[in-house]
Amino acid sequence: MKKDLFGLFVHEIAAEIIPLGLEKYRANQIAEWLYRRGAVQFMDMNNLSLKNRLLLEDTFTITTAEARTVQHAADGSTDKYLLAFPDGAAVETVLMRHPYGNSVCVSTQIGCAMGCRFCASTLLGKSRDLSAGEILRQVLFIQQALQQENSKIHSLVIMGTGEPLENYDNVLRFMRLCHEPYCLNLSYRHMTLSTSGLVPQIDALAEEGLPITLSISLHAPNNAIRSEIMPINRKYPLEMVLAAADRYAEKTGRRVTYEYILLHGINSLPEQARELASLLRGRLANVNLIPANPVPERGILRPTETSIREFLTILQQRGITATVRKEMGSDIQAACGQLRYRSFKEDPKNISEP
Repeated sequence: MKKDLFGLFVHEIAAEIIPLGLEKYRANQIAEWLYRRGAVQFMDMNNLSLKNRLLLEDTFTITTAEARTVQHAADGSTDKYLLAFPDGAAVETVLMRHPYGNSVCVSTQIGCAMGCRFCASTLLGKSRDLSAGEILRQVLFIQQALQQENSKIHSLVIMGTGEPLENYDNVLRFMRLCHEPYCLNLSYRHMTLSTSGLVPQIDALAEEGLPITLSISLHAPNNAIRSEIMPINRKYPLEMVLAAADRYAEKTGRRVTYEYILLHGINSLPEQARELASLLRGRLANVNLIPANPVPERGILRPTETSIREFLTILQQRGITATVRKEMGSDIQAACGQLRYRSFKEDPKNISEP
């Protein structure tokens, strides 16, 4: 099987090509083609000799992806892609256009094994992890589309389908690659990673020394509710997750974001807002309230606007920095897993075969 050069660092590319007789500096040229110029075949690399291009073509491969489905929000704020890799596995990637710049939300796994009750990503289970190259390909697919508009990516959010910290090594490699000047040259401070609360991996990430923003999917003010809607809480209960987040904030100096999806009749009552405020008081944190996108298969309903405003007010009155996430792409099912699941229901081959 041919080795994939896409997703390798320059020094790793050099280690692969030098034994073939290519000069070390060619690795920089190849990386430029792969990560900056959008090459998907070696024959496009026209500053290499034909002999070298043919040699690379015979020896290596390049991760590619094709758009199975593309949806555009009516207000122009959001584009959602269902991208398929050569093995047929498909993932969702979302471009969000904010006043402050373009943000891309990437998936890190094919499906998800976390089983969160409110999320469509878990409906089909998890098939496999994505490689660093496959995660990066999602970003560069969007980057190439933006270049047609004379624009670019300004930030990344690693909170699409999958639990990023369950795919720790590949996700870390992906973030480091995005930071490299020959790739996106993106600041770590413009990267946000969301986790359901894998405590050992949170601690490991804190030790990496990367100033990324950590986002914890909290979604409940106590263990009883959280265990009901997030099975991972039975392994890593709230106390352990919050302690790990505190250690992360102390180690990195970065404020932790707590995501809290508001689910009608489950976690959106005033007394639950007061309980959440007590839980987070004194922590270096802010709360991002997310009104639920309805997931009919899960029986999930959105709270009323009055309930959402009341929940927010209670937090703010108790000194908690909190906002309600601006909704983007609700008309194109931009929430995690919805497009992929719908495509599967229409035709299972959409996400399982080339």
